[in-house]
Amino acid sequence: MSKGVAIERAHRLDGTGEYYFSRRLREIAEIEAATGRKIIKLAMGSPDLPPHPAVIERLSKEALRPDVHKYMSFKGEPILRKAFADWYGKWYGVKLDFESEVLPLIGSKEGIMHICQTFVNPGDRVLVPNPGYAAYKAAVKMTGGVMLPYPLNKANGFMPDFEAMEREGLDGVKIMFINYPNMPTGQTPTRELFEKIVDFGRRHNILIVHDNPYSFIRNASAPMSIMSIEGAREVALEMNSLSKGHSMAGWRVGVVVGKKEWLDSILTFKSNMDTGMFYPVQAAAETALSLGQEWFEELNRIYYAREKQGYALLDALGCTYREHQAGLFIWAEIPEQFEGDSIAFSDWVMDKCDVFLTPGLIFGSEGERYIRITLCCPEELLEQAATRVRERLRK
Repeated sequence: MSKGVAIERAHRLDGTGEYYFSRRLREIAEIEAATGRKIIKLAMGSPDLPPHPAVIERLSKEALRPDVHKYMSFKGEPILRKAFADWYGKWYGVKLDFESEVLPLIGSKEGIMHICQTFVNPGDRVLVPNPGYAAYKAAVKMTGGVMLPYPLNKANGFMPDFEAMEREGLDGVKIMFINYPNMPTGQTPTRELFEKIVDFGRRHNILIVHDNPYSFIRNASAPMSIMSIEGAREVALEMNSLSKGHSMAGWRVGVVVGKKEWLDSILTFKSNMDTGMFYPVQAAAETALSLGQEWFEELNRIYYAREKQGYALLDALGCTYREHQAGLFIWAEIPEQFEGDSIAFSDWVMDKCDVFLTPGLIFGSEGERYIRITLCCPEELLEQAATRVRERLRK
């Protein structure tokens, strides 16, 4: 029998493993199949609530048209670009030219990779939050960049320590990823923080990339965009998404906004990588972006009710946490008396209670003593998890 050809995978994948949740949830499924255990999974932030009915109705209506099943514009149809520009004006007080300063994306996760492919050369250094979204790290590594983690912790209020970064040296730094409201810490931004970030980028010639998908979820403050800060357009890009605030994660509708020259460069890469999204999805996204305050109030009524059950679970585990976090998760410290790290704690809770919590260590070394629970599940499931913990940890 002849042997197959030996093909070595590209070195750009070296050091980049399978996405943690992909691997771990597969392992949990295998455990359930082999043992019959039913494990409560409080891990991924995949919204379980549907979009507004009007959004689904618009999708259905538009999909019946015979003329919308062709390829769409690489830069997004005017209907969606204008909707995003109007949305930014209404909620963030930011005026955008929909023709030149708005570029729709097939989800903002796509945008992270597109931006790195567009601007990062091998050896360029990129500041990445620690803890932070794993996609930042993966995109930097796969484009040949050098990742420089900057710590977010209790000591600095989960905000960047700019003076510490300057002391350590910023030679060769080209991009800084930021994310407020922050995932996983839940920290909300202030205008002063955004002003400092813009000033930092300007003084050190660093492109600021702000990832902003959580500003409408459990956020007691008015939604903020870094683009509302004077001078931000000369130093920053901002990504946004309908995945969280509009419960449209599977629809893959995102956007990057900023000055024309940078968006044109991103489009050069993007147009060679993918094509425009299905027109009925863009039209339905226009409907979603036109929703008023009552949509967000109802959405947050549900998430705040879930938050109370999340607190009860964390109390049962002996974890400590800050209240008034924003976003789809609660970030909590594991008990002081527990000797292992967050991965060991997550494994211990699953072994004892059949409840899976996300270990903070997967987001970076600053998450070593933290876990994260999702609120993307019914109140009843969170309550069931808390009951299991109270009952089983008594034994």
